Amino acid sequence: MRIKANGIEMNYELSGKEGASLVVLSHSLGSSLDMWEPQMDALRMHYRVLRYDTRGHGDTQAPGGFYSFDLLAEDAIALMGELHFEKAHWVGLSMGGMIGQAVALNHPDRLTSLALCDTAAALLPDAQSVWAERIRTAREKGLSHLVDGTMERWFTGPFLGLNPPEVRRIRAIFLKTPVDGFIGCSEAIRGLDHLERLHKIDAPTLILVGSEDQGTPVSASEAMKERIRNARLCVIPSAAHLSNIEQAEVFNRKLLAFLKDI
Repeated sequence: MRIKANGIEMNYELSGKEGASLVVLSHSLGSSLDMWEPQMDALRMHYRVLRYDTRGHGDTQAPGGFYSFDLLAEDAIALMGELHFEKAHWVGLSMGGMIGQAVALNHPDRLTSLALCDTAAALLPDAQSVWAERIRTAREKGLSHLVDGTMERWFTGPFLGLNPPEVRRIRAIFLKTPVDGFIGCSEAIRGLDHLERLHKIDAPTLILVGSEDQGTPVSASEAMKERIRNARLCVIPSAAHLSNIEQAEVFNRKLLAFLKDI
């Protein structure tokens, strides 16, 4: 479904148990709300579930220009407001976890809990040049020139070798991402600087990360755990960046146990 929020047309899906607590799902860069399909059956049984396409992704509008995490957080808060939800459990993976940190810092009263999955609160020292090159390639050549390297970072070699339908589905979503949206959100990631503010987050927090995650490694999750006072960390074996897909059963079990404990 589509709705206007924070000045743009946003695409979302609302499903699950009527009257239950709300869980918001926020996806990675170059993906869409469909990334969360492996979680939907487990979550719908117990919660009202709102998943949405981030600005510049999926069927949400893709304005040109640079985005910021403050802007992307305001999009999410505006969407919740338009749908008449005051509070939510936030589950964000990669970029979605970065947006979740901005929501927790800027609108702490709107969160019941926070799950930060395969994400980070600051860029690695050499990452600026890497992101500049990705942006240049996207602008000049398109996302088809980035997709193979992205899939190699998002999934482990053995999982890719099986060529499962989940990888083919995520690959197709990546290729459909608007270039303006990819660049806008990539610029937000280049400006990521939440780490030294994380001590301000009071919401119960679960940090999940794949043991083989290259882009947001276990060390990035450990740095977040050190600074968020009410955080717990779980490393998922045999998973890279999209641990929610590669090890969906373990991911779902850890996430549900956390949510039910709130």
